[in-house]
Amino acid sequence: MRLGVLDIGSNTVHLLLVDAHPGARPVAFASHKRPLSLVQYLDGDGNITDAGQHELIEFVLEAWEFAATHKAEDLLAFCTSAIREATNGPEVLARVKHETTVTLQELTGSEEASMTFFAVRRWYGWGAGPVLDLDIGGGSFEMAYGTDELPEFATSVPLGASRLTRDWLHDDPPTAKSVKELRRYIRSTLKPVVRQFDDLGRANLVAGTSKTFRSLARIAGAAPSAAGPYVKRELHAADLGLWAQRISAMTVEDRLYLPGVSDARAPQLLAGALVAEAALELFEFPSMVICPWALREGLILRRLDQLVFEDALDPAPHVGKRKKDKSKKKSKESGKTTDIDEPHPVKEFPVPVNTPSPSPIPAPVAGGLAS
Repeated sequence: MRLGVLDIGSNTVHLLLVDAHPGARPVAFASHKRPLSLVQYLDGDGNITDAGQHELIEFVLEAWEFAATHKAEDLLAFCTSAIREATNGPEVLARVKHETTVTLQELTGSEEASMTFFAVRRWYGWGAGPVLDLDIGGGSFEMAYGTDELPEFATSVPLGASRLTRDWLHDDPPTAKSVKELRRYIRSTLKPVVRQFDDLGRANLVAGTSKTFRSLARIAGAAPSAAGPYVKRELHAADLGLWAQRISAMTVEDRLYLPGVSDARAPQLLAGALVAEAALELFEFPSMVICPWALREGLILRRLDQLVFEDALDPAPHVGKRKKDKSKKKSKESGKTTDIDEPHPVKEFPVPVNTPSPSPIPAPVAGGLAS
């Protein structure tokens, strides 16, 4: 089946389409996204402004059309801290549903951490032993530990890279005083939370599951994304400390020359590095591995598990059947990025412009979080 996951994050809004069936690795079919920092649309009272809501609704409609055009059979739509912590979050969700018919499911911080941990466990398997997962988002920082598929303990703190940059790092480059104060704030926020993990046991594997961690690992010498997901990527605390110092002296423009740093990530790179540095120090780990799967994959896998019990599905292809080769196409336009993987011969699926919308996807609502 073709499954869509619509992710309304703090930095980007992203629709991922995958081809998958229970028991198989989800294979990305198409990706459609755009930068949209909802935290930049907060007013003085913490409300998402009308302009921010308009941008959000426009993308949700665009994503639904994209999913329908590419014949998605199911759509999971969710939002994280950007809407969860907005003062008018419930009103924004109601407006999105009214104007698009799409229900955005609001994940709590612990649910977000749990589903990300679930993806990590599926990626590394039981052989990884006890796992500690760390995920730095735009608005929050999630941590989860466990020995099973779902964590024994999962929590979230308001230490997202975008949030910290907006609240603490006002100059470019930041002043030494502001960096010192931010370091102190991060540690004072994390210490009591890290202590809650003390009685759970020692992790055998520490995983980082966010673009912030991937960017930091790339800067520190890890393989580029072009090398593929199976290349082992690590981030060492010693390298992290060194690069945090270097980045603190750089302007946002200078950071763009670092490998793996995008326009959207450059401003918040330092805040993310400081959170990562403090986390490894307080959890007392010298390094971590970078996991290519995160929240979206966790939701996809959870949904596929549900389908095993909910519906009679077609059997999986025979094990011995060879799969067709794949090619990749990429197109960019006006701040949006679309990646499409298709079997040969290549078949084009253009999004119609100024034409009637395609038939709606059946039940375009959120799901996949049942316990």
